[in-house]
Amino acid sequence: MIGSFGKCYDPTGAQFGIPTYQWRYAPDGLATRRQLRARGLRPGGQSIAAQLMRPRYRRGPLVAHLYRVDCARPVRPMTPGKRAALANAMRARRTCPACAKDAGYVIPTSLGMCVPCAYPEEQRAA
Repeated sequence: MIGSFGKCYDPTGAQFGIPTYQWRYAPDGLATRRQLRARGLRPGGQSIAAQLMRPRYRRGPLVAHLYRVDCARPVRPMTPGKRAALANAMRARRTCPACAKDAGYVIPTSLGMCVPCAYPEEQRAA
């Protein structure tokens, strides 16, 4: 193995403890969390089967964990209670604590309030 490919390729798991593959070279039957979710699956409590590593210049490699597709379980369906709780949480993120109005967007945490409340003098000039 030449260059950075050799640093991120260890199918036996001797170097990293679990099988490690180069980015985009994972064997069939293994998938990341996002790939499982796209198929309507979840890891379901199984341990990490392998990992993908992508070398980066001057930084540590990017790592993605892989799970076995045959051991994955279906995603739990959304219940009415969970849907209502998520709607309430999103409403709270859009509500300005200063004016108590729905801003129509998620309020930036850097401001802590909606833009008109954070910059009232600029809103009057416009």
